[in-house]
Amino acid sequence: MQFPESWLREFCNPPLSTAELAETLTMAGLEVEELRPVAPPFDKVVVAEVLSIEKHPNADRLNVCRVDVGTEAPLSIVCGAPNVRAGIKVPCALVGAELPPAEAGGAPFQIKLGKLRGVESQGMLCSARELKLSEDHGGLLILADDAPVGASIRSHLQLDDTLFTLKLTPNLAHCLSVYGIAREVSALTGTPLKKPVFPPVPAVHDAKLSVRIEAPDLCGRFSGRIVRGVNPQAATPAWMVERLARCGQRAVSALVDISNYVMFEFGRPSHIFDLDKIHGGLQVRWGRPGEKLELLNGSTIEVDAAVGVIVDDLQVESLAGIMGGQATAVSDDTRNVYVEAAFWWPQSVAGRSRRYNFSTDAGHRFERGVDPAQTVEHIERITQLILDVCGGEAGPMDDQTLGLPERAPVSMRVDRASRVIGMPVSQEQCIGVFRRLGLDCREDAGSVIVAPPSWRFDLQIEEDLIEEVIRVVGYSMLPDTPPRAPVTPRVLSESRRGLHTLRHAMAGLDYQETVNFSFVEERWECDFAGNATPIRLLNPIAVPLAVMRSGLIGSLVNVLRFNLARKAARVRVFEVGRVFLRDPAVGDSDSSVAGVDQPLRLGGLAYGPNDELQWGSAERSVDFFDVKGDVEALLVPSRPRFVAAEHPALHPGRSARIELDGRAIGWIGELHPRWRQAYELPQAPIVFELDAQAIAESRVPVYAPIPKQQAAVRDIALIVGDAVTHDALMQSIATAPSGGVVRSARLFDVYRPKTLTADVAAGERSVAIRLELLDELGTLTDERIDAAVQSVLDTLSAQLGARLRA
Repeated sequence: MQFPESWLREFCNPPLSTAELAETLTMAGLEVEELRPVAPPFDKVVVAEVLSIEKHPNADRLNVCRVDVGTEAPLSIVCGAPNVRAGIKVPCALVGAELPPAEAGGAPFQIKLGKLRGVESQGMLCSARELKLSEDHGGLLILADDAPVGASIRSHLQLDDTLFTLKLTPNLAHCLSVYGIAREVSALTGTPLKKPVFPPVPAVHDAKLSVRIEAPDLCGRFSGRIVRGVNPQAATPAWMVERLARCGQRAVSALVDISNYVMFEFGRPSHIFDLDKIHGGLQVRWGRPGEKLELLNGSTIEVDAAVGVIVDDLQVESLAGIMGGQATAVSDDTRNVYVEAAFWWPQSVAGRSRRYNFSTDAGHRFERGVDPAQTVEHIERITQLILDVCGGEAGPMDDQTLGLPERAPVSMRVDRASRVIGMPVSQEQCIGVFRRLGLDCREDAGSVIVAPPSWRFDLQIEEDLIEEVIRVVGYSMLPDTPPRAPVTPRVLSESRRGLHTLRHAMAGLDYQETVNFSFVEERWECDFAGNATPIRLLNPIAVPLAVMRSGLIGSLVNVLRFNLARKAARVRVFEVGRVFLRDPAVGDSDSSVAGVDQPLRLGGLAYGPNDELQWGSAERSVDFFDVKGDVEALLVPSRPRFVAAEHPALHPGRSARIELDGRAIGWIGELHPRWRQAYELPQAPIVFELDAQAIAESRVPVYAPIPKQQAAVRDIALIVGDAVTHDALMQSIATAPSGGVVRSARLFDVYRPKTLTADVAAGERSVAIRLELLDELGTLTDERIDAAVQSVLDTLSAQLGARLRA
C-alpha cells in the first residue's frame, strides 16, 4: 500500500514528524517498508509562463523563448522541447539552480548563464524527467493554467511530500485505503479524525438498470445508479492525477481515474460500465462451463461454476470483484454510464485471480474483506466526482441487500490479556483502546465484549482483541522482564554434527549450497522417486508446483538445468532440506504432522569436468568414483558400504545403496539415461542423497598409540570370477581366522588378459591385494606371517572360489 503523506494528513494530522509517524505505524503492526521523497532535492526552479517563441537563427530544432518568471524583465531562454508554445506554464530552472544528477551517484547538474549556438540562454525550461518527477521525456512538464508565476515549483506541486509504502499483513484489510490508515493513526495518537460526509446527489431522471442477484453466496449487496450525458474525454484534474501517481497508479481516463481514486481513498473497488453496451439488464451469478470473457487487460478467459460473474442478456460482462470486461468498458464514445459498487463475499473472490495468472487491486481487497455498509455512500462520492469532472445527470440509487456478514460478539478476559501481553492491563485501558478504534463494546465481570464493526473482518477470536490492546497501548510499554531461568546454550555432543557443520563440509568439497521449494512438479516425483501418489497441495502457489517432494534429486536436476541454460559448464551443488513421506504411524511433532513424515535429507549433484580448467592435468568428466570419494570424505571417520542396487532415478548399472553400520542411509549413482534424455541434459550428472540425521552421528576419535612393532606387507595375486565384487573380497579377508594380525587389505591391481591363458579362463580376472600384518605385542615371524596369509587364501577359496595365481 503506497500513498503520499499529505493525503493522509488531510484526514488525520497528528503532531508528529514524518519519521515519528512512520515509527508509530510500524510499531502498531502497519510496517512502513519504505519512506521515499516525492522528488529529489533541487532549488531555484519556479513556475514560468512562455510569453512568445521565435526560431533560433542558427539551429532548426531550437527556439528562443521569452519567459516570465515573476521578475521585472522576462528572460530569454533557448529551448528544444517539441511541445513548447506561447501561453503555457512550465517549470523553469534559473541561473544558479542545481538539478538532480542524470544518473544515480552523479554530481548535481548546475544551470549557468551561457550561449547555445550564439544565443544567450538565461535558464532552462524543464521536463518531468529532468526534475526526476517521472520518466516522461516527451517534452516540457506543462502546469495548470492557474499556476502562480514565480512560485517555487516545489511548493506548487507539493514536492516536499513523502511517499509511505506499507507492508500490510492479510488481516489488515481495513488499512488498504488512505482513510483506513488515517483511522488507525487517529486511534494510535488520539488526534481527531476528519470523517467524510457523503451528501446524496439529487436524481435528475428516474432511469434504473434491472439487476438480478441469483447467487447470494457470491454477492451480499449490490448498489448502482445510472449517470447520463457524461463527457468521457474530460481531463482528469491535475490534483487527482498527482495523487494517483503517488499511489503508484497511472492515469487512464477521467471515469477510470475517478473509480481508482475512490478505491485508494476509501478502499472501495467499484466499476463503471458503458450503459449503452449492456444488453438488457444485469444478472449476478456463478459462471457456467464454456462461458468466455475478454477482460480489460486484453486476455480472454473461460469461467466455470467456481467463478463469480456479472452477465447481461447476451454475454458475460465482468469477473465479479476482480476485473471488468472489454465489451462494456468506457471509451471516448461513452455517453451514459452505470456505476456499480457491491459487497462480494471474501471466500467467493479468494484465489480466483491466481487461476488466471494475474492479480488486481480490486481482487486483493475483496478477498480480504471490504466494508459492506457503505456501498451507497461511496457511489455518492463517485457520482459527485463524475458530475464535477465529466458532467452529466444522475439517476436514483438502486440498492439491493441480500445478506451481510453477521459479526458475532467477541469476548476478551482482561486477566488473560494481561498474561498473554506480559504486563498488567486494566479493564478501563481495554475499554479506552476499543473506543479509540471505533469498536462498540460493553463491560462484563472481568471481561470486555466487543461487537466488531462492518469494516473489521479480522476480529473473530479473543486473541484478536488482545492484539488490538497491546498495539494501541504500545509495544514500547512492555517491561524488560528477564527470564526466570538462566538461559544456557545446549552443547552438542561430540558424537553429533550440526547441519552447519555438514554445510561447511560440503562447501569444503567444492559444492555450493542451493535452496529450493519443498513443493515441486508432479512429474519429478514420478520420474526421480517412483512416487505415483505424492502428497498434494490444497492451494498451490503455481499450477506446476502442486505436490510435496519426497526426494531432493528432482530439485537438484532443475538447478542443473537452470545453470546449463546460462552456459555453466561445471556444476557442483547440494541442498539440505526436508522431504515429505506418507507414514500413517507418524503423529504430531515439531517436524511432522499426522500421517506425514518429514525427514531431513542432504543431496548433492556433480556435473561437468572433475576439476577446474588447469594446465597440470588433462580434462575429464566427473564420474561415479569421484562423487563416491566425496561421500566417503563427508562421512569420515565412519566407513560406509556401497552396495549395488537400483533406484528409479539412477542408472541401473551405475548406482549403489549407501549403508552405514548395516543401515541404509542413502543412494548414489549416475542419472538414468532415460531422464538425462527427457530433461535434455548433454551428459549424465552424478547425484547422491543421504539421511541428514544419520550422517550427523559421527564417531568420536579414540586415541591409539603408535605401533612399537614393524608391520609386514605381503602381496597376493588371485584368480576370481567376474561376479566377485571388491566388497565381497574385503569382507572375506576380514572374516579369515588369521589370529588378528591382518591389519588392513587393499586392492591395488586388476588384470584381465586380452586373450585367454592357462591361468585366467573365460569369465575370470586377476586381482592383486596387499595385506598389512602387525602384532602389537611382538615381532611377527615368517611362520606366523605365512600362516596368516594362508588362512586368508583358504577363506577366499572357500567363500569366493578364489585361487592363487601361478
